[in-house]
Amino acid sequence: MNNPNGLQRNDFGGIVDEIIIVGCGYVGTRLARQYLDLGLSVTGLVQSPAGVERLGAAGIPARRVQLAQGSLTATEPLGALDGARVFHLAPPSVAGSEDQHTRCLVDAFARTGHPRRVVYISTTGVYGDCQGAWVDESWPARPGADRARRRWDAEQTLRRWSAASGGELVILRVAGIYGPDRLPLERIRQGQPLVRPQESPFSNRIHVDDLVAACVAAMERGRPGAVYNACDDAPSTMTDYFLAIADAAGLARPPLIPMAEAAGQVSAGMLSYLAESRRLRNRKLREELGLSLRYPSLADGLRACGIVRGD
Repeated sequence: MNNPNGLQRNDFGGIVDEIIIVGCGYVGTRLARQYLDLGLSVTGLVQSPAGVERLGAAGIPARRVQLAQGSLTATEPLGALDGARVFHLAPPSVAGSEDQHTRCLVDAFARTGHPRRVVYISTTGVYGDCQGAWVDESWPARPGADRARRRWDAEQTLRRWSAASGGELVILRVAGIYGPDRLPLERIRQGQPLVRPQESPFSNRIHVDDLVAACVAAMERGRPGAVYNACDDAPSTMTDYFLAIADAAGLARPPLIPMAEAAGQVSAGMLSYLAESRRLRNRKLREELGLSLRYPSLADGLRACGIVRGD
């Protein structure tokens, strides 16, 4: 992948240290390649043998770890994390309002050495339902869904770690991620209904390549303790998002239903997203981190995904 925003070797201050990517999946694999292409040392941590094999095929050194409740176990020694730069991309626990995975990771820091800096990939869901208001990083966190409460718990766990250890923390609150092989094409093909546009909540998104660039910028230039909204310039409604993808891919548009009928026709997960509406501002990401988005709108990003008819 090309270096986003013209990132060069000297942007790292000449420091060659270990970069650890916890949860090296869809985003992490691209992030690892970004650093490896600059000649830096990267290790991806994944939870399954298939993950290790996948990263190995991509030329990315990998270790298998389990972020289990009460401990962090590895099939081989993790090695010292002291002074490393860590991207925490691993998903939180699957239930409850606390993220035991992040708590276990912080416990592991105490045993293996504290990182110099952690960039945590959180969610804009921590803002909760903002009733369509424009939201910047000063908006209070009021997570309404358990999935967002777990992310908020992880943020607080990492803030306590930073205060106690002196390690630096930067938080990216990330909107919905899309990109190649990360589009709801099968849902659209199945004809699952959407809420009518006039009733659909506002949502936000970011192309995976721009998120990788935001991760690098946060690691290299983010202020310790800072929070940045990671999203593109053009929020739209949830329904507009699906319709734009259907049109770009040449698929039939799904049926549109009133919000009052959604509970009986869409999944519980989709209902939880439909219960929240907000439009995110990314000025801090662009101005403080100096990030220039390659795909400032969904239309720009879809062309890069290779699904637009005629491309």
